[in-house]
Amino acid sequence: MAAVRGFILAGVFCVSVFCIFSWKYSVIGVQAALQLAGRGLLFLALAAWMVSSLYPKLKSFLFPASPAELENPVDEASSRVKQERARKEQQERHIVKSSAYQEAVLKPRQEAVRKKKEEDFYRMTGQTWKLSQGFTLGEEGETEANTEEDDNETPNQKAARRRKQLETPHQAPVQKELPKEKKIIILPDEPPENTEGVLRIALRCPSGRTLQRRFFKTCSSSVLLDWLHKSGYSPTLYALYTSYPRMPLLTHSALTMEDVGIVTNTILNVEEKDPSTT
Repeated sequence: MAAVRGFILAGVFCVSVFCIFSWKYSVIGVQAALQLAGRGLLFLALAAWMVSSLYPKLKSFLFPASPAELENPVDEASSRVKQERARKEQQERHIVKSSAYQEAVLKPRQEAVRKKKEEDFYRMTGQTWKLSQGFTLGEEGETEANTEEDDNETPNQKAARRRKQLETPHQAPVQKELPKEKKIIILPDEPPENTEGVLRIALRCPSGRTLQRRFFKTCSSSVLLDWLHKSGYSPTLYALYTSYPRMPLLTHSALTMEDVGIVTNTILNVEEKDPSTT
């Protein structure tokens, strides 16, 4: 139909141009031009009708349709249903494969990374004992004794001994030692700034803040650890280091500030202890 429409428009355009040209340059008369235009339009209408009626037949004769094009709508609907079912089955297979990969590869890998971070953390904090499975007190000796007994017992004797162990009530462990009392940290009063023998000490914390306080030179150096603990940094995990040269500060209750080398205003760095030295 598109070819027929184009053919008609082209014919009308040609006839219009011919009529205008004949009228302007008087090749033929106006009446003759109109008669010729009417005949041309009639011829175009007849040619368009013939093309529209014969074109489908010529097309089917010259270009026969393939078997796939001759399928009825029922076959097309069934083929679409089959394609949709195949697509869903393929998606389900992909989902099963991805879940299997996640269970077999991704989750073990994530678990290994988590255990590695946990081990590194416990080693840094000096709590490597948490990495072992551990056992109840006396369990190791009982296990060895039970192993020796199992080698010499018959299956019936083993079963009887296990039933007896299950029937024996387990006594709750008795707490022999009282819990240690919590240490209360009391820092000495801060002396006036202009007093003789007074020095200012600053702690540069890992969080970036700086703490300052005044002490007497004759004050015990262990007060620095109490101050560190009261500031939120446990001496079991953190230590004091001098700025330059960088070295750990030796503190003891019997040593004064002067004994450990603090004779002027000083800045000390608060750093985590090396796990290998704890």
